[in-house]
Amino acid sequence: MALYEHVFLARQDLAQAQVDALAETATKIIEDNKGKVTKTESWGLRSIAYRIAKNRKAHYVMLEIDAPAGVVAELERQTQINEDIIRYMTVKVDALEAGPSAMMRKGDRDRDSRRGGERGDRPDRGDRGDRGDRGDRPRRDFDGE
Repeated sequence: MALYEHVFLARQDLAQAQVDALAETATKIIEDNKGKVTKTESWGLRSIAYRIAKNRKAHYVMLEIDAPAGVVAELERQTQINEDIIRYMTVKVDALEAGPSAMMRKGDRDRDSRRGGERGDRPDRGDRGDRGDRGDRPRRDFDGE
């Protein structure tokens, strides 16, 4: 069987429970056709690059699938019919990612940086030299004089 990653975007006005139900429906379609969902990730409500059907945000969900090609065709057919799903994409991959996906790791990185975590490979700024009183340019008061 082949390995796939299936990502779909659900309308922004849906509750998280409804989004989870869409993921369960997709999982049921796959399992009914002798496929297997190895991982399901909900990436949450995120902004999208451009408006799609009057939506500025969407709920992102990713499924990692181990199934034959016919299962993916059926999943995409059912996804097209569903009015709650505004976009989807299925990609065939060589191997499924172990652990959390890049999108989930990105969220962890963002939270760490807000807490004052490591800043990556940012070089040291070095000595800024004698700043003095900056007497080389006129000083202005708050009223502009």
